Amino acid sequence: MPRHDSGKQNILSAALETAGIYAVAALLLLAGTFVSPKFLTGDNLLEILAAVALLGIVSAGMAFVTYSGSMADLSLPSIMAFSGIIAVASLPLGLAAALALGVLAGLAVGAMNGFVVGRLNANPILWTLSVAFFMEGFMRFAWSNNQLYPDSAPGTPGAAFIGIFRIGVGIHPPVLRTTPLQGGSGTVPLVVVVMFLMFLLAHFIMTRTRFGRESQLVGSSRATARASGIRVPRVVFLNFLFAAFAASVAGIFLTSMNKLGVFYLGQGYDFKAVTAVVIGGVMLSGGRGRLSGVLGGVLVIGLLSNIMQFLGITAFRQNIVTGLVFIAVVGLQQYQLRAKGRDYA
Repeated sequence: MPRHDSGKQNILSAALETAGIYAVAALLLLAGTFVSPKFLTGDNLLEILAAVALLGIVSAGMAFVTYSGSMADLSLPSIMAFSGIIAVASLPLGLAAALALGVLAGLAVGAMNGFVVGRLNANPILWTLSVAFFMEGFMRFAWSNNQLYPDSAPGTPGAAFIGIFRIGVGIHPPVLRTTPLQGGSGTVPLVVVVMFLMFLLAHFIMTRTRFGRESQLVGSSRATARASGIRVPRVVFLNFLFAAFAASVAGIFLTSMNKLGVFYLGQGYDFKAVTAVVIGGVMLSGGRGRLSGVLGGVLVIGLLSNIMQFLGITAFRQNIVTGLVFIAVVGLQQYQLRAKGRDYA
């Protein structure tokens, strides 16, 4: 078969996979209408987006690690917490400096991960899990197991920092104003806007740049990538760096939401992000998937969680359902890989 026909088939296949996750989202939207008359209201749909915005930001970064064949970065929750703590500790220098230092702190951890996994060929799961344990211990030791609270006095950088998560982007008129997340109509939480911007940036990088194409080839076959002259360690390094950047941004929002910096913020986002990435169609073996599918995976998790809340299902039972969904999707991926004679394990 000619190569251009094969390419068209791959594009069609990817489009159908992406449409599949949105078909699931559409079914959940339909199911939600039978659960509660409040489900399809604008306020509830906006609340769903606000609830998954942080997960979406982290998932956009996690997708790069998975796409490039490194499966997952389990240190992202620690990066979230570390970025938030550094930002709060740096507030005496001013809000802009605190935000910059918070992001740089997360990037430093991501750079270390990228170097060790990319250059030294460390196992990404074992290494990032070790980093997560180390970072938790380091944060607890460095700040004596204490929580860091920003100064919330009006007019201080601390008050501005706390307000970051509570900023709403007004649609009528289009201005920024501080408002509760579920506040007035015509207001979209800033964190939701940032989530969509992060996905747009990630999608552009993955589909429109040489780096994105190199990441796909590295994820598909590192041996082939090396033979093609691609600097595999550099590609892996940059993928971990982007994941750390996304986690740092999410960590600052999370710290602002909780009004404190502490080592345990971010816990659980690693598993949830991998779940969103995998059910969104990115293969754990790497080299296949789309950011639009990952966004769909995030929305499906949000819709499913919202429906379970209306049904009165407790949080730990919701985790059971999410875990079962993840197991089912990973099992299906493994079946597909073995049917094609491939296996990432």
